[in-house]
Amino acid sequence: MRKEYTKIKKIESSIIEIEKVTDIAYNALVSVHAAGMEFVGSVVMVDDDTVTVEVYANTDNFSVEDIVVSFYERPLELPLNETILGRTFNGIGEPIDNGGDIYADETYPVEGLALNPVAREYPRDFIQTGISAIDTLTTLIRGQKLPIFSGSGLPHNEIAAQIIRQAKLKTNEDFAFVFAAMGIKKDEAMFFEDAFSKAGVKDKLVMYQNLADSPIMERLLAPKCALTAAEYLAYKKGYHVLVIITDMTSYCEALREVSSIRGEIPSRKGYPGYLYSNLASLYERAGMIEGVKGSVTLIPILTMPNDDITHPVADLTGYITEGQIVIDRGLSSKGVYPPINVLPSLSRLMKDGIGEGYTRADHEDVMNQLYESYSKVIDVRNIAQIVGEDDLSAVDKKYLEFGDVFESKFLSQAQSENRELEESLDLAWDILKILPRNELHRVSEKNLDKFIGKADE
Repeated sequence: MRKEYTKIKKIESSIIEIEKVTDIAYNALVSVHAAGMEFVGSVVMVDDDTVTVEVYANTDNFSVEDIVVSFYERPLELPLNETILGRTFNGIGEPIDNGGDIYADETYPVEGLALNPVAREYPRDFIQTGISAIDTLTTLIRGQKLPIFSGSGLPHNEIAAQIIRQAKLKTNEDFAFVFAAMGIKKDEAMFFEDAFSKAGVKDKLVMYQNLADSPIMERLLAPKCALTAAEYLAYKKGYHVLVIITDMTSYCEALREVSSIRGEIPSRKGYPGYLYSNLASLYERAGMIEGVKGSVTLIPILTMPNDDITHPVADLTGYITEGQIVIDRGLSSKGVYPPINVLPSLSRLMKDGIGEGYTRADHEDVMNQLYESYSKVIDVRNIAQIVGEDDLSAVDKKYLEFGDVFESKFLSQAQSENRELEESLDLAWDILKILPRNELHRVSEKNLDKFIGKADE
C-alpha cells in the first residue's frame, strides 16, 4: 500500500518538505515522480503533519507544481541473491553494468537487521594480506573492523586493491568481496575495476559505486547497500566477506552538507552531533555470529584532511573501530610502498589472533621487538639531526642502520608481491640481527637462541 501527496512546501537541494501528511513512519521508502521520471527517497524527519524527505537524485529540475510523492509502508530494501556476485551497482543498489535487474524471492532493508550483541563471536582467525607491515605488526583478524587512515594523493587505493587480490584465511577458504566507493572520480573507478579483473576476483566481488558527479544523497546510501549485501552473503549464504569502503571522509562530508541543509545545529568542524552514532551504525555491522559460518570483515578507508589524525572523521573512527593502519606521507616521499607508519598503527584484536595455534609461536616477540626498535630509530634520528651522525654511539649507529633496512627491506614490497607470513617473520628476524643481542629486550631467551644465535659464553 502507498499514499500519494502533492502538497509540496519546499524543495532545497535534495530535501523536499511535504505538508498535511499523516501516518507516515520515519525511514519509510519514498517514490518521487518529477520531471517525467521516478526517483527514490526516504523519510528523514516527521514534524506533526510535515514530513521531510531526502531524494537520492539531483533535484535542480524539480518544480513544486509538478511533483507527486508516494509513501510506502516499508523502508528501502534491496533484492538480493547470489547473482549479485560479479555485478556493479550505483549507490542506491541499481545495476549499472548492463547485466539486468536482480530478481530475488526476498528483499533486505539497507539499514541492516538487529544483531544481539550477546550472539557475537569473538574474532580470532588471522587473515593474511601478503603485506608484511600488516600481517606482522597490525594483524587483520576475521570479523574485525580495521580502518586505513590516509591522506590525499597517498596510495591507499593501491593498498586496498592489493589486499583484495591477496587476502586469504589460514584454512585457505575463499573470500567474497564487497567494495563500496563514495565520491570517487571515474579514473579511480576504472582503476579498481581493472585491478579486480586482472586479479581474477571479479566473479567473487560486488561493487557499489557513487562517483563524484553522482547525487550527494546517493553517497549516504552506498555503504549501507554494500553492508546489506555483505550481511546477506555472510549470514544467509555462509561466505566469509571482506568489505572495503572508500572514502569515509566523502561520506561524512555529504552527511555534513545534508545536515546543514536541514538546519541542524553543527558540532566539531560543522559536522552533525550524531556523526559518532552514524558511523557506529555502519562499522558495527562487521563481525561474526555464533553458530553462523559466514563473517563480515570491514576495512574502511578515510583520507585525513591536511593529514590530521585528530580530525573528527579519523578521531571518531578510531574510537569505534579496533585499531587503524596509518599511511605516512614521509615514508611515501622516500619511495617506500606500502608507506605504512607502524608506530601509530595498531590492531587491538591481534593479541588474541597471533601466536602458537594461530600464526607462529614467535609472532608476538617479533611484533613487540620491531615496535620497540623502530621507535628507538625515530629517537636516534632526531638526535642525529642535532649533533650529527659522527657523534653518535656505536649502538645508535646500529639503530640507524636497522631503521634504513627495516624501511627498505621489510616495509617496502612490490604491489604484486604477496609475502607469506612465515616469510615476513623470517625477514624480520634477519633485520633484527643488525642490532646487538643485548638490545633485544622484548624477545624471550628461547627465541633469541633460536633466531638470533646463542649468546657468547
